[in-house]
Amino acid sequence: MKTGFSLPILALLLALALGAPRFASAQSTPVSAPAPAPAPAPAPAPAQPAPAAKGKPATPPSEEPIPEKFPSELRVVGNRLHDKNGKEVWLQGVHVVSMEWNPKGESVLAATKEVIENWKANVIRLSIKDDFWYGKGSKNIRQDDGGEAYRKLIQDVVNFCANRGAYVVIDHHRFGYVKEEHLPFWKEVAEVYKNHPAVLFDVFNEPHGTTWEVWRNGGTIVKKDKKPKVDEAAFLSAEEKARNETGPYSPGMQKLVEAVRETGAKNIIIAGGLDYAYDLTGITEGYALEDKTGNGVMYATHIYPWKRDWEKKVLRAAEKHPIFVGEVGAQVQKMSFIPASAQEDPYTWAPDVIGFIQKHRLNWTAFSFHPKAAPIMISDWEFTPTPFWGQPVKEALSGKQFELKKMR
Repeated sequence: MKTGFSLPILALLLALALGAPRFASAQSTPVSAPAPAPAPAPAPAPAQPAPAAKGKPATPPSEEPIPEKFPSELRVVGNRLHDKNGKEVWLQGVHVVSMEWNPKGESVLAATKEVIENWKANVIRLSIKDDFWYGKGSKNIRQDDGGEAYRKLIQDVVNFCANRGAYVVIDHHRFGYVKEEHLPFWKEVAEVYKNHPAVLFDVFNEPHGTTWEVWRNGGTIVKKDKKPKVDEAAFLSAEEKARNETGPYSPGMQKLVEAVRETGAKNIIIAGGLDYAYDLTGITEGYALEDKTGNGVMYATHIYPWKRDWEKKVLRAAEKHPIFVGEVGAQVQKMSFIPASAQEDPYTWAPDVIGFIQKHRLNWTAFSFHPKAAPIMISDWEFTPTPFWGQPVKEALSGKQFELKKMR
């Protein structure tokens, strides 16, 4: 059909009639296009694990505390631990190390995730150091933030465990005797974790070189001329060794208990005995600690293949008090600071010591969940259990029962 308009003109008229936008030309007034509606803000992506360093596992993301998932607060009842409903709780887990020698930690959160989720532990023992808490750093690693990142890592571990119904034993990883500076340190730690239901306070790692009187009540540390059977040089800094030569004063373990309780914290306190926290004989001989206002005291023993007389050194105290085997482990390679003749084959010792712990329902954390801190439970950062120690521990945490064939 023929009209008086050309096809391009007809198309333009039709477009105008339908309200189609016009394109500006040199002869027309430009028309601004309507502003686009703002795009909705994207939903925050879930936190992702930090990329893994070469040869190291990925670091789980930090978590906020979820109180409704926390485990029950514990208290001492006789020689057991009970929750708020009066049910016995048996703590079984592993010792996560490295924060006592490295203020940055070494795969601490990844190790914690592994032991809670895959090794079925309901507790970890986390070693910390007061110098790093305050941000003093070490000889090789500086801390420029006053300890903020270090304290945050501790909090991340606590949150991770508590959010899964597991407990954390905060271990002040020092050796020798309680010092005056440890009192304000524990007051500060106690203020942070006061009455947190998942947190227990292991107030001094391994006391030694003193008497039960000074251990409990304080006094001057008397130096012995005889060289100790165990060389502690590997555990102490040059400054600590220099201070130790002067015969200093110790306020004693009872003062640590009181320092914690003055903050209002009722958390269970763990106190290691003498002989590097192995010997608990003094607890039954008048040197038990007094706790009038808290949830009680549990006593720690550290058992290694060269420790003898489990009956006298451990079980007598266990008749009246809950016991925490805070360190226990065995290594195929002999420890350099212990006579080789005193060290047993771990393949025969490990089943017996686990059987001993299970028979008497002693609370325990196996040492150590790190491939380079002997005695080692894992051979790499893929968490491969060592056959001589890690594997039997993993089996025990999963419910396997071991027979105690021989007491030591």
